[in-house]
Amino acid sequence: MTQLDWLVVVAYLTGMILLAVAIARGQHDRRDYYLAGNRSGPVSIALSTMATQCSTNSILGAPAFVAFSVGGGLLWLQYELAVPLAMIVIMALILPTLRRLQLVSVYGFLEQRFGLATRLVLSVVFQLVRAFATGVTVYGIGLVLAICLETDFLTAVLLLAAVTIVYDAIGGLRAVIVSDVIQLAVLSAAILLAIWVAVSAIGGIDAVLTAVPAERLTGVDFSHTGWGDGHDYAFWPMLIGGLFLYVSYYGCDQSQTQRLLASRSIADGNRALLLNGLLRFPLVLSYCLLGVCLAAYATADPGFVERLPLRETGDGGSAPNYNLAVPQFIFEQFPPGLVGLVMVGLFAAAMSSLDSVLNALSATTMEDIVRRFRRKPLPQRSEFILAKLLTVFWGVLTMGMAFLVETIADSVLVAINMIGSLINGPLLAVFLLGLLTRSTRQFAVLTGLAAGFGLNLWLWVARPDISWLWWNVTGFVATAGIALLVAPLGRSPRLAAPTFDRSGLARTWWLAYLGLFAWAGVILGVSLGFTALATVL
Repeated sequence: MTQLDWLVVVAYLTGMILLAVAIARGQHDRRDYYLAGNRSGPVSIALSTMATQCSTNSILGAPAFVAFSVGGGLLWLQYELAVPLAMIVIMALILPTLRRLQLVSVYGFLEQRFGLATRLVLSVVFQLVRAFATGVTVYGIGLVLAICLETDFLTAVLLLAAVTIVYDAIGGLRAVIVSDVIQLAVLSAAILLAIWVAVSAIGGIDAVLTAVPAERLTGVDFSHTGWGDGHDYAFWPMLIGGLFLYVSYYGCDQSQTQRLLASRSIADGNRALLLNGLLRFPLVLSYCLLGVCLAAYATADPGFVERLPLRETGDGGSAPNYNLAVPQFIFEQFPPGLVGLVMVGLFAAAMSSLDSVLNALSATTMEDIVRRFRRKPLPQRSEFILAKLLTVFWGVLTMGMAFLVETIADSVLVAINMIGSLINGPLLAVFLLGLLTRSTRQFAVLTGLAAGFGLNLWLWVARPDISWLWWNVTGFVATAGIALLVAPLGRSPRLAAPTFDRSGLARTWWLAYLGLFAWAGVILGVSLGFTALATVL
């Protein structure tokens, strides 16, 4: 990177901190800090959620999957089929009740419905899993940034984490949302610019289609089920397993649901979900198309893969690090200044995936542990300061974990992407049992939760030929089934169940639901179109 590139990066990072300082002036208590004063509109919430989803792992990993991974290609688009369908379920069944209760931590609902133990178990599980996953994410991002910025791993991690922790701790959720919107704009511009440069370098769209291997354009795989055939990315596990995954992640995970709880009303929260269901696919399609361009570029220039930095393999050897294909292409094709812009895009993707998690970890610690077990409430000002300190604590802890996982094998770094699917299904089952049934009590749901999680662990160890996407379904079915079976045997006290809010089922929302369902059809049509193109080529 040239001095001009570094100037662009430093200016961007400085701007993020100054923005947080300006936003912090309007905050007075912990609800301002964690819920942005319930003043966030649906557009900003939707864009912030999209930015969090579009992490550095996505920007680097998805193009690498499309361009180079064995069995990869545009099959990744099948994953997006489930997103608009998941938004329908959350809008109709989950968000209205949770938003009406005016929660800060989504796990507070579980105490009202089942009891304190259920709330603590799922909150602590969230904190442990998210903290470890975030540490691994920081580790992966730090390695990439160290190579791209030509610096050491410590400096890269400190630069990324320090800026993120500072503006997150100062500005709270409002700073997270506003910065995420800016970061999404920068990131989108960087992706589109990279696609334009790649197409120009290869010689036009026709040259790209001629050079790219046809199998990389295949967007749908109906020939496998993912159930015992060793194919993780077949159509059915990505559609059905993805549906359960996204309903759980967007509707029951604090790092995502917290922004919906920060909406001005139930209707605004549903509008944010509607926008996310409609706008996420174009973003994912853009970085998958960048992967198509990289596949064509590598075919036209066979030495490109040889110039990629190497990574160590599990057998003690080395192989090209395909996750660095995007930065390598940028360094080869972009002029000074624009390289800095794309590096800002990488920082934006990294920070947008970290800031919301740190704020959510702070919120669950404050609400589910500190405030829940403190006999005498803290003064408002003290709570506000403690909220900021908890954000710093989690930021430092996850940054420290990044150095610990440096000694972990690469296989664990791959496996971390599957950890969420171990718990997503059981978590969703507990929430839906609380929302839709009255007979299940705390003993039953905790027994079901243990059974669902245990079954998924067994599948991971004993049946690696079953796609991990199916774990989202098996965990849900096992948890719900065991909980309903055990319900008559439990001795847990009967609590007053929160009344299910039916506003999401009102006729005024059915047009939106039909639109989301139709949009899923459009996504399938695009995937089938690429598959047909692959057949022609």
